[in-house]
Amino acid sequence: MLNPRRICIHLCLYLVIIITLFRPLYASETATIRSEELTVQFEEPLRNAAKEIADVYPYVKAELEQVFGPEPVFRPTVVIIKDEKAFQKMTGSKIITAFAVPQKNLIVIDSSKMSRHLFSTKVTLKHELCHLFLHYYVKEKKLPKWLNEGISQWVSGGIAEIMTGDNRDLLKQAALSGRFISLRDLSETFPANEKYLVLAYEQSRSIVEYIDKEFGTAAILEILDHIGEGNDIDTSVQRALAISAEELENRWHGYLRKKTTWFTYLSNNLYTILFSLAGVLTFYGFVRLLIRKRAYRDEDQEDSTNSS
Repeated sequence: MLNPRRICIHLCLYLVIIITLFRPLYASETATIRSEELTVQFEEPLRNAAKEIADVYPYVKAELEQVFGPEPVFRPTVVIIKDEKAFQKMTGSKIITAFAVPQKNLIVIDSSKMSRHLFSTKVTLKHELCHLFLHYYVKEKKLPKWLNEGISQWVSGGIAEIMTGDNRDLLKQAALSGRFISLRDLSETFPANEKYLVLAYEQSRSIVEYIDKEFGTAAILEILDHIGEGNDIDTSVQRALAISAEELENRWHGYLRKKTTWFTYLSNNLYTILFSLAGVLTFYGFVRLLIRKRAYRDEDQEDSTNSS
């Protein structure tokens, strides 16, 4: 049965893309690079970035084919956006660098963030193209968002290629506190809050890496095969891993808790802790200095009063 909420989200996304992306794009001087494999649309000042994408695409596609098999027959369009505000309207987030719309074979990249942060064009393209591959690999069946994003990060090597922001070690903090986001809550959408959005991406990558470590790469592909046959995620995990999805999540939590201790967390953040402590001590010293100056001033005033 079709989910009205998901249909509404997709329709709104397409509408926003049409209104905020293509109108300003074509209102300025635009250009297109076409090949047999893809189309790149861009504003003229971004020609070098567009050419880099066109040049690297065959290598990215070949690497994904090594994981998923021969490429499905589709010809993606990559749109490079110069206007950061227009891109932010489409994603609703300040930290997303690129996104894919598999139903439209579309990849959209924010060039402003790519230029400010040292992102790899190849890694970013590989992550987004993986979303298109997954769309066809499961034959357009419903894929949980955490699995979709987790596999795309696992294949491309991390979340740095799609996100910016200063949140760090959120997964370790979750492991220490036990405050994970339930995977069921990450099936449809990810949180809008920046902190929990980053944690959602970190969790997604981590559990896919855990499956790869404990069950092998073939198990990940087998889960996808079962989903492609029309099974839900619970059935697919049970058939591929011989454990329930709930047991998988519990084992993964236990693995992270065992791997992450307060000692390792404090060791990894030693410089940050020392820097913060130095700041506190500096502030404390400054306050003491002010108190002492006031005390000296009061004593001087008292001496002057007594002298008179």
